[in-house]
Amino acid sequence: MAESTPLRVGIALFPGFQALDAFGPLDCLNVLSTTHPLTLSVLSSTLDPVTSKTSMTSPHAIGQQIVPTHTFATAPPLDVLLVPGGVGTRESSPAVLDTIAFIQKTYPSLKYLITVCTGSGLAALAGVLDGRKATSNKMVFHEMKALRPQVDWVPRARWVTDGNIWTASGVTAGIDLTLAWVAEVYGKDRATAIANEIEHTPHSDASHDPFADLYGL
Repeated sequence: MAESTPLRVGIALFPGFQALDAFGPLDCLNVLSTTHPLTLSVLSSTLDPVTSKTSMTSPHAIGQQIVPTHTFATAPPLDVLLVPGGVGTRESSPAVLDTIAFIQKTYPSLKYLITVCTGSGLAALAGVLDGRKATSNKMVFHEMKALRPQVDWVPRARWVTDGNIWTASGVTAGIDLTLAWVAEVYGKDRATAIANEIEHTPHSDASHDPFADLYGL
């Protein structure tokens, strides 16, 4: 891809997305875009603000909202699709079903599919992980594995790469995955510069996974 051609990134959101699943990778991409051309489309079922809370969330919990730039129906062509996880992935709301359908429809034209946490469960339900290695949040790993046995679920991994699909473990692992992806696509020096700018000490070993031990995997 020519340096002057923006990489077209989209993020698929649904009620109950995990805030850091989305904002961790997005902040890395925000910094990347200061030196490399990117575009960002925020996608959901409707143009209504998308909340990080759901009916499954404690009534005392706080949350945030993101305003989409496009619906799934009006999404522009994309090179990269980012799919966060969160409590909402464990519901069968119309917005979640629309997200699964969008992943299924869009994946063949993508250069990269990136999932964080239980976002891999949505990709699995879309059928795009069949025969692929993938990982997910270790606290609910068995639940994610049961969604789609056709996936080669990896229980011990900070993130997993299989072809053009990158799947991260829980929440903060999305930052490490994104930095590893930046290193792969734009070079290690750029990934290191981003990590230094956001003052993050990344795990560079994809197999580093103390949470697999914590949850007996």
